[in-house]
Amino acid sequence: MKIGLLGLPNSGKTTIFNALTRSEAEVGAYANSKAEPNVAVIEVSDERITRLTQLYHPKKTTYATIEIVDFAGLTKGSARKDDFFSAQMNIVRNLDAIALVARNFSDDLMGSPAPLADIDTIDIEFILSDMIITERRLERIAWSARRGKKTNSMQLEEKILLKILEELYRGRHVRDLTLNHNEQKLISGFQFLTHKPFFVILNSGEENFGRNQDLLAKTEAKYKIIEFAGNFEMELAAISDSEEAGLFMTEMGIAESARDRMNRFAYDILGHISFITVGTDEVRAWTLHNGDTALDAAATIHSDLCRGFIRAECFSYDNLMACGSEKGIRDNGHFRLEGKDYKVKDGDILNIRFSI
Repeated sequence: MKIGLLGLPNSGKTTIFNALTRSEAEVGAYANSKAEPNVAVIEVSDERITRLTQLYHPKKTTYATIEIVDFAGLTKGSARKDDFFSAQMNIVRNLDAIALVARNFSDDLMGSPAPLADIDTIDIEFILSDMIITERRLERIAWSARRGKKTNSMQLEEKILLKILEELYRGRHVRDLTLNHNEQKLISGFQFLTHKPFFVILNSGEENFGRNQDLLAKTEAKYKIIEFAGNFEMELAAISDSEEAGLFMTEMGIAESARDRMNRFAYDILGHISFITVGTDEVRAWTLHNGDTALDAAATIHSDLCRGFIRAECFSYDNLMACGSEKGIRDNGHFRLEGKDYKVKDGDILNIRFSI
């Protein structure tokens, strides 16, 4: 899973990046708007993997991961005039989700915060960027038609792109459209920004963190949102003493770190679940979309398992903990053999039977 942090300059994107990844990227390094993105991979904390490691004593333990990418600040009008914006967006289009960091703290340079206006500014840039891509493709289709090279496939593409362009002209998003499977497949290569899962990180100051219920409610009317006290969380992430960190969190009224809250929030936004493989060699968490099948799980592990799929041996983490062992699972009738169409559930422990 790859998530990009975007926002206006001085919104605290790199501060949030450092808080989430425990990195030490230079805050304010994007003043010239030409720096390369900061990138880091974080583990997804999962008590289930920790307990399974204690049970199986594997040679290796692998948690699920999320890649966080911190981009330079965007500005109003970038979509139409800034080549650097286009270069950044080419990277953003390959991400799984976009997190917009909105400033909610006073700044000597930027003044009082206006997070709702900032969100609208970036939203408009995304809409304009998608408009440009759509218009250019429609122009190429029209050019081909004038030369007698318009195919049935191009006609279908033109129809859905015109529908998308109308939606964008209204200030709406591609994700707002109801598209069938074929239409989804047809536009997948465009990687429209307004088609991607999108949420807001409200970056508040310590003085107003947890006191923004009205602002959160207004934003939630349109977008999913999570609030962090960026500077506080960045300083907290740098504390190695867990007891000391816990005291600061208690004073701030925070039960979990920004990383743990972000991980859970991202899984919910993207509709992801985790299934698990276990053994003496490795205990490992794997990520799937909710609703994916045992065959999808096999493909996630290795293409050979998908190609030669026979059955999936399956039992749940909860049942394993209740029974204490795989023998207990079998004795209590919780061990199952599932076919390729079985919809994997969060916390399922799978072993794929296959033959090539």
